Amino acid sequence: MSKRFLPYWVSFGILLATATTLLWMGRVPICKCGTIKLLHLETMTSENSQHMMDWYTPSHLLHGFIFYFVLWVLARRIDIGWRLSIATAIEAVWEILENTDAVINRYREVTIALDYYGDSVLNSVCDILAMWVGFWLSRRLPVWVSVAIVILAEVIVMSAIRDGLALNVIMLLYPLDVIRDWQAAG
Repeated sequence: MSKRFLPYWVSFGILLATATTLLWMGRVPICKCGTIKLLHLETMTSENSQHMMDWYTPSHLLHGFIFYFVLWVLARRIDIGWRLSIATAIEAVWEILENTDAVINRYREVTIALDYYGDSVLNSVCDILAMWVGFWLSRRLPVWVSVAIVILAEVIVMSAIRDGLALNVIMLLYPLDVIRDWQAAG
């Protein structure tokens, strides 16, 4: 194996370790409904965050844009493959934390996600893959296009489901009644 490809194998290993950890934590491999859908766009169902992609996939794509930018600022002298490995590790830690009882309960307490019971392992793996796509796009696209994609994705998701990456972060860290009321009105 060439040293050039080592960080990509490390990223793949992190992906596999994340899936294994989530299974060990008791997460379901696929939706309990028994089917695998490429895209599931209903948020207020038990199938939310159980299939390959959903309304929250753009948030993970945006993680890739954000991680690319932050690592470009802080670690641009590190090989791009290793920066992807770092981004993958961060995303993997989030996927594991997001599926702990503490975070699942926090979502249900402070957001409109009352029926949220965590992600399937398939959904978590696809979320990491979405982050990889965002990271790759950030590397390839002009900065203004990357910024436009981030804004557009947030506007579309907020318009469609009254949620998104920014609102998700706000509501997890510092819940605001005005946001919760606006989300509940949709």
